[in-house]
Amino acid sequence: MDFEAYQGERLDRIGSFLARLLPEKSNNLTTSDRLYDAIRYSVLNGGKRMRPLLVYATGEALGHALDLLDAPAAAVELIHCYSLIHDDLPAMDNDDLRRGKPTCHKAFDEATAILAGDAIQALAFEVLADPILNPLPPGQKIKMISLLAQKSGMQGMAGGQALDLAFEGNQSVVSLEHLRNIHLKKTGALIEAAVTLGALASEKEMGPSLIGELQKFARCIGLSFQIQDDILDIISTTEILGKSVGKDSAQQKATFPSRLGLETAKQYAITLHQEALETIGFLEDKDHHLERISALFINRLN
Repeated sequence: MDFEAYQGERLDRIGSFLARLLPEKSNNLTTSDRLYDAIRYSVLNGGKRMRPLLVYATGEALGHALDLLDAPAAAVELIHCYSLIHDDLPAMDNDDLRRGKPTCHKAFDEATAILAGDAIQALAFEVLADPILNPLPPGQKIKMISLLAQKSGMQGMAGGQALDLAFEGNQSVVSLEHLRNIHLKKTGALIEAAVTLGALASEKEMGPSLIGELQKFARCIGLSFQIQDDILDIISTTEILGKSVGKDSAQQKATFPSRLGLETAKQYAITLHQEALETIGFLEDKDHHLERISALFINRLN
């Protein structure tokens, strides 16, 4: 299957899975209508779904059954959706637009947005634990739940966001190595989780060396993704990105372009992409789409 067809099929698949998790409201709905509307608004409003795509592509490259990849693909996307809601809040990045639409707290209100994020985060772990949605053996499910908790918590995404906020307005003290560390957690940790969850979604054990190589691949593309996000905040437009631009500079955030210069930052992203491809050279005898997915990260600059 060519990549465009593969991408379309997998995006349709994860979209359908998420829609089944969050169906249209029924008369027996036991939660707040407003909260449920905010959850559906935030989860089902499109997006590139890059992280679920990585789950599918990694698992399929290793020969895993497609039905075993739906739950981890959904779980990592739910964590991503919750993080966007909270990132957009006035206490964080204070954004009005997300994916070309009003952010959750603008479409609803701040309290509802906070609760929607909380509920979506909980739903991610519920999906991984569910015996029907995720029919893997208990031992594998525990590994997946533990991994996603670690990569989204204080040692991962949340911790990276805290470090980013701590140095807002004081970018001159942030070294390049410290900046790398911030974004390996803030952005890269969830991308690493997506790749690792795809590898773990099997009844058979994956060797630690294989997992290690895949995680290195994920760290490279995760960091390149963040560098490009920094660059696009400078060179793109709100209409193209679907979110506000120029905010990094306005908030005096340390970014890769501010540390390296725009052209050197672009080259660094390309170098990381090349390193990522070298890391998954051991898969070259397999039919997989990881190279094309990694290219989506770098081609955001074009």
